[in-house]
Amino acid sequence: MRFTDSLWESIQPIYAAILDHAFIRELADGSLARERFAFYMKQDALYLQDFSRALAIAGARLPRVDEMQSFLGFAAGAIVVERALHETYFREFGVTLDVGKSPACFAYTHYLLSTAALAGRAEALAALLPCFWIYREVGSDIRRRAEAGLAKNPYARWIETYAGEEFGRSVDRAIEVTEGAAAAADDAEREGMRRAFEYASRLEWRFWDSAYRLETWQP
Repeated sequence: MRFTDSLWESIQPIYAAILDHAFIRELADGSLARERFAFYMKQDALYLQDFSRALAIAGARLPRVDEMQSFLGFAAGAIVVERALHETYFREFGVTLDVGKSPACFAYTHYLLSTAALAGRAEALAALLPCFWIYREVGSDIRRRAEAGLAKNPYARWIETYAGEEFGRSVDRAIEVTEGAAAAADDAEREGMRRAFEYASRLEWRFWDSAYRLETWQP
């Protein structure tokens, strides 16, 4: 088993909880309230700004030029492709990016940025990988579940983006680079990768839960 496959295997309870979350179930059948999806899209737009920065920081630290180019390309793609997806829904819903980060978004982005800048290279890659891998698997799972009624699903564009071949190729490349880093890492570094991958996966669940609850800062 590849090291990255063992990472994926280790978060199966978390991934199962994501698939079973009301946000994902309702997104799949098209019944998710617009208010919740709009909240999610606004927070995701804020998240992607810092996710792109974290990708660029981690990419700049990679020793191989081809790997660095891949991650810098991911950073640019997150801004161009996924931002276009957000703006399409913003226009359709008649909303603007008029909020600050929710507690879940704040926690996740600051974790990624600090890990990308301050942790070891391998740990930084492992922290960034769940956003790629979980989104592909969630998108693909939703598309399978929603296939018969996908044309009528108001969130079909989101589903097709993350279940699509182009995004899938990016995920495969991110896994490949992370696998290479694991091969060069020692036992302590690989343990750090495991912790980072699990922690970021839990933050993925929290991000969707935050949107479903329309989370606000307290007090």
